[in-house]
Amino acid sequence: MESKGGIMGMAGKRVAEINDLAPIRADLEARIAAIDVRAPYSRACDLAPDVDAIRLIAHRAGMNPAVTVAHFIDSALARGEHGPLVHGWLATLKDAIGSERQDVQACHAFAALCSVRLSGS
Repeated sequence: MESKGGIMGMAGKRVAEINDLAPIRADLEARIAAIDVRAPYSRACDLAPDVDAIRLIAHRAGMNPAVTVAHFIDSALARGEHGPLVHGWLATLKDAIGSERQDVQACHAFAALCSVRLSGS
């Protein structure tokens, strides 16, 4: 067993970080659900401010994959995607918010997924 600053200390810090993000994740998931309900009946330009608010909150919380996905959703909305097409984007955003990994590799993985979706493949 390592000292307090060793392995056990790092594990405790990680648990604390996850617990600190729990209320933020809950808020973001509620916001996503609200957008998802409105999406079939809303224009893309009406959804964009709400997605931007999610991006900003995620950025402040250090939830990097969610920030990445939110940028892609902004691009999709800017090119006119709306209605049921938005549901898939929001599901990806919810997955990014729930991601335990916040590193560059996680951002790249979500960016690759979004790139495929954005290209229509």
